Amino acid sequence: MLEINMECRKGILFIRLDGELTKETVGKLNEEVTELVKEAGIRNVVFNVENLISIDMKGISTLFYNYELCKNNKGKSMLCGVEKTAVKQKIINSRLLKYMNETNDELSALHIFGT
Repeated sequence: MLEINMECRKGILFIRLDGELTKETVGKLNEEVTELVKEAGIRNVVFNVENLISIDMKGISTLFYNYELCKNNKGKSMLCGVEKTAVKQKIINSRLLKYMNETNDELSALHIFGT
């Protein structure tokens, strides 16, 4: 099960993920978030993964795809809450952080984006 909460603040789309981001649930993320980023040309996205309890390679690939969409839109995407999550090791092992910026929390992300 995956719950998605979205909020736009100062031109940044904050996406809070709660539950599991796995091959069974990435369709929901694609429908609700990826399509929105594509269609609206959203540039800056912060994925808050603090409340994820599991992630697999399909979930990581979907996060990476959203990173590429933001990059193509001349923006950035970030992860926050990695330190507090049970999925930390999988994210680190995937080398996703080589591409996506990481911050501790959403407030820090706002400062990094310079708003």
